Amino acid sequence: MRHFSSLFNGLAKSLSGGRKKNYSNELGREAADAMAKDAKKKDMILCSSGSVNGEHSKCFASTFTQRGEKGINQDCILVWQEFGCQEDIMFCGVFDGHGPWGHFVAKRVRESLPASLLCSWQETLAVTPITSDCDLDKEKGVNGFDIWKQSYIRTCAAVDKELELRPDLDSFYSGTTALTIVKQGDLVVIANVGDSRAVLATTSEDGSLVPVQLTVDFKPGLPQAERITQCKGRVFCLEDEPGVHRIWLPDAETPGLAMSRAFGDYCVKDFGLISMPEVTQRNITDKDQFILLATDGVWDVISNQEAVEIVASTGDKGKAAKRLVECAVRAWGRKRRGIAVDDCSAICLFFNSSVPS
Repeated sequence: MRHFSSLFNGLAKSLSGGRKKNYSNELGREAADAMAKDAKKKDMILCSSGSVNGEHSKCFASTFTQRGEKGINQDCILVWQEFGCQEDIMFCGVFDGHGPWGHFVAKRVRESLPASLLCSWQETLAVTPITSDCDLDKEKGVNGFDIWKQSYIRTCAAVDKELELRPDLDSFYSGTTALTIVKQGDLVVIANVGDSRAVLATTSEDGSLVPVQLTVDFKPGLPQAERITQCKGRVFCLEDEPGVHRIWLPDAETPGLAMSRAFGDYCVKDFGLISMPEVTQRNITDKDQFILLATDGVWDVISNQEAVEIVASTGDKGKAAKRLVECAVRAWGRKRRGIAVDDCSAICLFFNSSVPS
């Protein structure tokens, strides 16, 4: 796949030299789409329950998704090794659809977001001042996070617009959240749209494993979501769901979204729902052991500490995500008896991990 990397590098140099924007956009997306297709053929992309050993990134990923009791599984997952043909970059994401066509929306965003991010990342690299003899594959200095952040913001806006214009997919009353990370060397960039959660397991001074929550669960009741009422949307809880804030139209008892950020859901995009990601970073150290990405079905019943302990105590790392999800499903039966179990999905990304025996 190295020829695709060369194509991207060549594209960046031509962009910095002043080529036309439309041409560069088309060429960049073409290269990104070609990378995705080639990666799928070579089993570098995992879109189902299983495991991935990142030989060059020195990471090991365990994944699992399970349908709940509400119908079709609207969650989907993705792990992409050597993202963008860069040996030390890995991309992971969990997508939680909702609404009548949420499963289609989630899969569409899972398909389009990584390629669009690659394209945007390379375009951003092209206009970032770097020395003429700099190797683009190694541009990970002080500008590294800023480049990813700008790329993510542009990508999420483009993906949401593209979704709205698709004639074959009705996302007016359907949408999806998206929690994704890019790990490039020791840098982890986290981009969150919605209420899925990323948790880091790190070693404390006394040697115990402790959780560090890396994201905010973007719920409509948070102070950050006051824009919803400012935009004439309504936020309130149903009588049988105390504490569960939802977004409603000004003059109708719909759609009742339990998150304040999502792709799609154009019925409430004028009333405060946004697809803008919160983009943050974490520099991985020797004390950091793994990152968990999971949809809200897991976090509704499992605490950060419980999740870290469940994963850390699983002898076979390849089964870590499955065990976490299974524990969440059992917890639904204990803590939310009588309520339909939600879809549950998780990715466990272990650092400096060898292949399990």
